[in-house]
Amino acid sequence: MKKAVAEFEAQRLALQDVLDGQLEPAVRNRMGQFATPTGLAVDIQRYAKMHFNEGERVRFIDPAIGTGAFYSALLDVFPRTRIGTAVGYEIDPHYGRPAARLWGAAGLDMRLEDFTRAAAPVPCERFNLLICNPPYVRHHHIANGDKQRLKMRTRGACGMDINGLAGLYCYFLGLSHEWMADDGLAGWLIPSEFMDVNYGVSVRRYLLDKVTLLHIHRFDPNDVQFGDALVSSAVVWFRNKPPPLAWNVRFTFGGTLEQPKLERFVSVDALRHDPKWTRYPMKKAHKAVNGPVLGDFFKIKRGLATGDNSYFILSEQDIERRGLPIDAFKPILPSSRYVPDDEIMCDGDGNPLLERRLFLLDPPWVENEIRERYPNLWMYLEQGKAEGIANRYICRHRAMWYTQERRPPAPFVCTYLGRRDKKSGRPFRFILNNSKATAANVYLMLYPREPLERALLDSPALKRRVWEYLNQICPQAMLGEGRVYGGGLHKLEPKELGNVPAEALVELFPALRWQRMGRQGELFEGSVV
Repeated sequence: MKKAVAEFEAQRLALQDVLDGQLEPAVRNRMGQFATPTGLAVDIQRYAKMHFNEGERVRFIDPAIGTGAFYSALLDVFPRTRIGTAVGYEIDPHYGRPAARLWGAAGLDMRLEDFTRAAAPVPCERFNLLICNPPYVRHHHIANGDKQRLKMRTRGACGMDINGLAGLYCYFLGLSHEWMADDGLAGWLIPSEFMDVNYGVSVRRYLLDKVTLLHIHRFDPNDVQFGDALVSSAVVWFRNKPPPLAWNVRFTFGGTLEQPKLERFVSVDALRHDPKWTRYPMKKAHKAVNGPVLGDFFKIKRGLATGDNSYFILSEQDIERRGLPIDAFKPILPSSRYVPDDEIMCDGDGNPLLERRLFLLDPPWVENEIRERYPNLWMYLEQGKAEGIANRYICRHRAMWYTQERRPPAPFVCTYLGRRDKKSGRPFRFILNNSKATAANVYLMLYPREPLERALLDSPALKRRVWEYLNQICPQAMLGEGRVYGGGLHKLEPKELGNVPAEALVELFPALRWQRMGRQGELFEGSVV
């Protein structure tokens, strides 16, 4: 039997390569079609087997089976005599029909239909093993009408009220609830982002309240599980039964399911009060920060979104070549790869002294004035209309489609995405901005709050000391607040940066007294000694 399974798997892998090659990568990405590697599928089924009693028969279902990686692994791990039922759903006939032919004589009930529309079975026909790598379709690829249908069906299936920004995998997880037998085991191979993001709240609540969460294994993001997807993966295990009192969840990281690099048990109570689960197992249960954080000292905003960088951001040479008025532009920082140092100097006009000098189109004039006084600029705006830029979402929601949101220059900017530097271990850079340049949304902009702003105005030398402090923040403090994607790509949102502890800033400004009011911190000006 093992030989036959190996032959089936060899045929399946060859079939997968052919079918993948017949589709453009962009199409598979939009459909969220990322095949599960054979070794990982087998590891998952081996882990599942450890949770079954000896001789217990398996009723297996995969709601998004593709070419059948998990069914092939099921045959490899479980004796055929223990597999009572095996059902697979696949919406895409490009994969489903060849897979049905492959597995037709091997006991798989292959259903070529949309699982999210299928009727759940009666209780006596439900499944005690559900293993799935659901399609990773991002929310903006789900049509609004379909999204409403999915939200209503998921709410009816398990009570989960899914946020509209959630990916399709969240709906799959919720809808599967009424397909599982009581005490049935589920293993989900899904993006780990649900552990941190706001739209993952409903999934986390479901895992804590509706089922017994057993184990979350997060793969090392530097070891991308899917070569064609920039996503950090996790395997989530739970049983379909209410959680016991004082339950502890096993968190593991790196290595394999059976031999992880790190392990920690975390209480359900701690998880209920922690919005970021990816801190486990590296850290102990999260404790609320009662001291000052960066958000107490700075208003932190994402850089501006132009609507189309290639149209709105031009070089000096492009502006001169097109004969456009320089008064219609303001300087803007290039991406961080064109900023070699962590300090930006400027010329006499406040423009950054960088090799790549860019300017943002932001004319203050109405169109009639532009047409009369600046014909070349008028022609450029007409080109933008003809290319459909004026009708893009961001542009059409402005008072004048070609003007930018207000983002004055910030004295400190922080990179928004990054990988850990080999020497410092820092994935993010704090840059001292001495220029009058604003920044696009590849940066976070730090604007000092009062009275810190006043202190910096009174003593400009303090600006450098603040910048030095920012770059001395422990990398782990920032990594613990942010999130990570496949390939070790770290991301930090404004609120996440604002939650980074900042006790040393109080020590830096002894004339300021700090007091926390509830969850918000306030700075008070004290007497200067």
